[in-house]
Order: sequence, then C-alpha cells, then structure tokens
Amino acid sequence: MPLYLNDDQNMLRDTARDFMAAEGAIPKELRHWRDKGCGDGFGHALWKQFAEMGFTGILIDEADGGLGLGHVEVGIVLEEIGRNLTPSPFLVSAVAFVEALKGTALRERWYPGILSGDTVAALAIDEGAKHRPEAITMRAERSGNGFKLSGRKQFVVQGASADVTLVAARTDDGLTLFAVEKDARGLEVEGVRLADASIGARLTFGDVEVDADAVVGEVGGGEKVLARALRAGRTGAAAELVGVGSASMDMTVDYLKQRKQFGRLIGEFQALQFRAAHLYSELEIARAATLKAQQLLDEGSDEAETMVSVAKAKAGRAAQLAVQEGVQMHGGIGMTDEYDIGLYMKRDRVLNELFGDPAFHADRLARMKGY
Repeated sequence: MPLYLNDDQNMLRDTARDFMAAEGAIPKELRHWRDKGCGDGFGHALWKQFAEMGFTGILIDEADGGLGLGHVEVGIVLEEIGRNLTPSPFLVSAVAFVEALKGTALRERWYPGILSGDTVAALAIDEGAKHRPEAITMRAERSGNGFKLSGRKQFVVQGASADVTLVAARTDDGLTLFAVEKDARGLEVEGVRLADASIGARLTFGDVEVDADAVVGEVGGGEKVLARALRAGRTGAAAELVGVGSASMDMTVDYLKQRKQFGRLIGEFQALQFRAAHLYSELEIARAATLKAQQLLDEGSDEAETMVSVAKAKAGRAAQLAVQEGVQMHGGIGMTDEYDIGLYMKRDRVLNELFGDPAFHADRLARMKGY
C-alpha cells in the first residue's frame, strides 16, 4: 500500500486541521486550562465538539453507531492534535479504550457515551516509574460473583476525570482487564499535573469490588485485550508525536526567517540550514513509519506488532530532536513560557513516556527478532 493519503483521508485532514486550529489551538485551550488550574486539564465543551465532528466515532463500527474507519484516519486527527497541542482525552478514550472494548459486551455500555462526548475513559496499566506491562502485579481475587481488586496504579492519563478506567490485574487464571467505574467503593484517586499541564492520576484500589460484568473479554484473557489497546495507543501516540515534531519544526523555521544576528537572518547560516534539513528528513521518516503501522493495523497484518514499535520509537526520537533543536535555535527565549516552543517540548516528554519510550520499543524489537 502506498505511503500517502487518499482523497477522502486528505479531506479529513483538512477538516481536522481547520477545526483544531480554530477551536483547540494554543494558547487558547492549553494555556487557558493550565493557568486556570483546572482539575481536568481539558475542556469538556471541546470534547463534545469532537463528538459532534464525528471524531470520537472513527474507530467504532457502523453497527455500533460509529464511522467504521481505521487507524489511518485516527492518526490524521491525532497529528493535528499534536500540531496544535489540543488538550483532549481523544487518544486514550476514543482510541485505546475503544479498541480494547471491540468484540466485547461492554461496548454497548460505554460506546454511546464516547460517541456523544459525555464519557471520558482511562487506562490503568503501569505500576512503576516506567512503562512495563509485563511487570503488572496488581491482584484481582474472586469475591462472590465478581472480583476484589487490590493494588496501585500510576501515570493514569485522564485518570482524575475518567468515568471508567480500564484496569489490568492478575487473577489465578492470568491477566484480566476490568472496566471500573469512577464511583467504585474503595477507589482512591489522586490527581497529578504532568509536565505538559495535562492531568494524570495515581490510583489506589483498596479491595474494590466489581461484578463479573466488569470483565473485559474473558477472565485470564487480558493479554489479548491489552495488546489490542496498546497497539492502538502506541500508534496513536506516534501520530501525535509526528504532529508535535512537525509544528516545532515549522515554528523554528519561521523564527530562523525572522531573527537577525550580525545584520543577517540566522536562517542564512549554513550550519542551521544543515540542522533544519536533517530534522525535516527525520520527521518524514517518522511520518512514513507511523502511516505504515496504521495501515498494517487496519489490514490485520501479522507484521503490525513490529511496525507499531518501530513507529513509536522513531516518532519519539524525531519529535525529541525537533523540540530540542527548536528550543536551542530560539536561543535563550526558547526557555521562557512566553514562547510556545517550550510547551511542545513538555508535550513531547509526556508522549514519549506514554505506552513506552524509544528505549523500551528498541528493546522490544530486539527481543521480537531474537536478539
């Protein structure tokens, strides 16, 4: 499949670009909610507009009221979210969570709220300082006709705002995923402001009781469900990172065309031109890798798993290069809050860690290839 968008996908890109630039662009949204000290970190009215535009239903099948599109289309929206630093729960709620519920009875419970923009979802996977899904130790013991959850989770993006949280825990039968509602007794939520001003959470489960209907898929079958959610989340995060990096590069190139030193535009200096050209090449490679991962996911290819990690690692490296070069080429003002380039650096840091940083995915690729 060619690594470019078709006519319909280009129309979606134009629509998403215009919408994000008008409704969700910095500093209008991000700075507003950050400076207001909002406990959610995003505006629910904008989330409702996402639903009205049909964005929240991109991955939901037509039979369930969605658009029945794929990961390529989701990536188009996410790249524009990254380009504008639009604060929203789209990546976790409308991508990873939706993908986890596909083929399960719980989709009937939660898809309508996602489609209408009334529901926010979160994923509670990580328990340590880094993304290590294989190291999950949280326990779920059988209790009556359900389970009792005990343990802690952290780096739960949108966890303080979530109506429902997808929780990964160990049972006697193996890893199992549960959909835990926000008012569950024994659930303690501590909101934490992340580096990019978004809100994450630390969750403590003190014998939280859920019934058997809360199980996503089958008891002991959580590995498959979690893998599906992580593939979607990682590819989506890669697309958003490409947007973050692209906007950082555009902002920096514009600055090089305006700033003068020694009577000349600094963009005329050959050393800076070389660095800008290198950055452009890295971002284009990252965009191609991400698009390929999206296409393979939509095809259901066996090669998708490998390409997802390639995309997440490459997009993470390229975006990191873009924001670092951007801050440096802006000079001292790049470190001030007045200039937006620093906001992109902060978003890059959070997205790089979310669902595994480049080092995690490089190691994962090596293991998959037998090294």
